[in-house]
Amino acid sequence: MLRLLLFLASLFCLTPAALAQLLQAKPDFTRADSLRGTLTPLRTCYDINYYHLDVRLNIDDRSLSGSNLFRFTATEDFTRLQFDLFANLTVEKVVYKGQNLPFTREANAVFVTFAQPIRKGSRDEFTVFYSGKPRVAERAPWDGGLVFTTDANGKPWVATAVQGLGASAWWPNKDHQADEVDSMLISVTAPKGLMNVSNGRLRKTTKLKGGATRFDWAVRNPINNYDVALNVGDYTKFTDSYDGEKGKLSLEYWVLRENLAKAKTHFAANVKPMLKSLESWFGPYPFYEDGYKLVDAPHLGMEHQSAVAYGNKYQNGYLGNDRSATGWGLKWDFIIIHESGHEWFGNNITSKDIADMWIHESFTTYSEALFTESQFGKPAGQEYLHGQRRNIQNDGPIIGPYGVNREGSGDMYDKGSNLLNMVRTIVNDDQKWRQMLRGLGQQFYHQTVTTEQIVGYLNQQSGLNLTKVFDQYLRHGSIPTLEIRQENNQLLARWVSDVPDFDMPVRVRVKGGQYGFIRPTTRFQVIEMPGATKDNLEVDTFNYYIGVLVD
Repeated sequence: MLRLLLFLASLFCLTPAALAQLLQAKPDFTRADSLRGTLTPLRTCYDINYYHLDVRLNIDDRSLSGSNLFRFTATEDFTRLQFDLFANLTVEKVVYKGQNLPFTREANAVFVTFAQPIRKGSRDEFTVFYSGKPRVAERAPWDGGLVFTTDANGKPWVATAVQGLGASAWWPNKDHQADEVDSMLISVTAPKGLMNVSNGRLRKTTKLKGGATRFDWAVRNPINNYDVALNVGDYTKFTDSYDGEKGKLSLEYWVLRENLAKAKTHFAANVKPMLKSLESWFGPYPFYEDGYKLVDAPHLGMEHQSAVAYGNKYQNGYLGNDRSATGWGLKWDFIIIHESGHEWFGNNITSKDIADMWIHESFTTYSEALFTESQFGKPAGQEYLHGQRRNIQNDGPIIGPYGVNREGSGDMYDKGSNLLNMVRTIVNDDQKWRQMLRGLGQQFYHQTVTTEQIVGYLNQQSGLNLTKVFDQYLRHGSIPTLEIRQENNQLLARWVSDVPDFDMPVRVRVKGGQYGFIRPTTRFQVIEMPGATKDNLEVDTFNYYIGVLVD
């Protein structure tokens, strides 16, 4: 998920600005951005309950055709609604109770008008028929779209990767993260000799005239739009199971035939340790009903719910490199750990607005360090976290502008993970911290959320007011500086920050001694630590990502 320009500039730096199409420089906001990013009454008037996406893939001309059934509950009386489909795709008709409905289009939004009011509380449905050539991704997942390529045996291989770009790049839906469909059926017709792997469980396979095959995949849990995936290729599979916190979890691995032998070894080394670690930290895997899958992908990877796209070439690290430069990142497969971590943060807990995407990426990047800790001990995990700082740019707010489908700085990854580690340090009780993380998954199970909800929960559970801490690191590009000076044999300290009255507790010690907490504000106050001078005071800058200025 990350900045393509930084990736091209330095592959080996491997910042999160090197992972998806989201974090690219964009022009000023447009009317199309507002249509996509704003929850207007034309979108909030209906709550999506169920989709049946039924699509046929034509590889020869790189086109799609099919339909999507929208089943919904009206949240108010209305006669008009909006759904989304990219303008380069044709809406052939919108059918309601056997009749074609009139519709208009603006940018990537489609506005449908009903002849009679849909009444609040009623459950109803309509079907959109569409066709066309979707955007082709030239460098997925960074630029987004459909990938058309071939495997080592020359057989076609096609996949979707549309986070940020939008699910409506290839199928019609209400393309806003705030309204996740409760369940859906994904039917994909693949050409002869190929199969499709999508989210959830394979319910049915149907041979069609001409040799094509339709694959029906049922998703029983709520799913966000960009997670809905199409993977068409010459796949084979092997299976396993994991005895997890909620019972037996099915594991399916869908790989190209040439990868079968190495996949069996590599996945075995990574997947079960990952599940054990992340269940321990975050609570049960959130989608037992739909199972867990890894799917070979012709791109680096994506967190497609219950069908995680994998393209890290069966090696440890990030394409064989360690993003932290500590060595710990070479002991496990980055894509398996990171993209699977999104099952908890991003898929189970989803931000209502993409501006709050830090909720997905900060916690998931932090999961890499927690996994390292579970495998190699807490010092290893802390070293990995500290090493992530090399990727931080401090180039702007992590929270983006709301209502225009725009995310914030790519610092949501590594700066965000270091922020969470600071909160752990402030809480100063690792067992309590673990319960707080697990509690997030319980409190917001299968929900869409805001920054205020997440920070409010952490405040409540910690018994601390951390709002100003999160405001500084999420809403401002700079980090706070602890300014220390000595006057009249007294040691004074204050915070220099963007947030008024910033008051984060911080650990300090006399050199060689034990750390203790001080609680500076934005006004100088005396540091009550016997024997401390400006020359022997040490600030815990290993666990705190802050500046320190000694006058």
